[in-house]
Amino acid sequence: MSKVAVVYWSGTGNTEMMAQKVAEGAKEAGAEVSVLTCADFSADDVDAYDAIAFGCPAMGAEELEDTEFEPMFSACESKLSGKKIALFGSYGWGDGEWMRTWEESCKNDGAELVCDSVICADAPDDEAEAACIALGKALC
Repeated sequence: MSKVAVVYWSGTGNTEMMAQKVAEGAKEAGAEVSVLTCADFSADDVDAYDAIAFGCPAMGAEELEDTEFEPMFSACESKLSGKKIALFGSYGWGDGEWMRTWEESCKNDGAELVCDSVICADAPDDEAEAACIALGKALC
């Protein structure tokens, strides 16, 4: 059984809803899943999981949330080489630039992005929820 972490930050609850759907998909695929806020996850935890889904909404000028999520993620980056990961998050404006930048950063870290990232405008609709479930399954 693979161990999957779903690590997220959510300001309005939209990314948290996505995290729950990612976890649902991973559980359906048979994984042991831990759903954690970024405050409850650190670089020391990376090696304990076979795969990790990271979720963060777009903030400011299309960037990761910078007081909690970004510092945690930056600390984890040196441990992502060869690690199976997936990315998700919501946004309220822009065109998804924050996700493209984030994906590029992960690729440069040597991480293995197991599927296309999932983004949605505001709260996840049925299509975004289904994509999050598929993302969770892809991690397994």
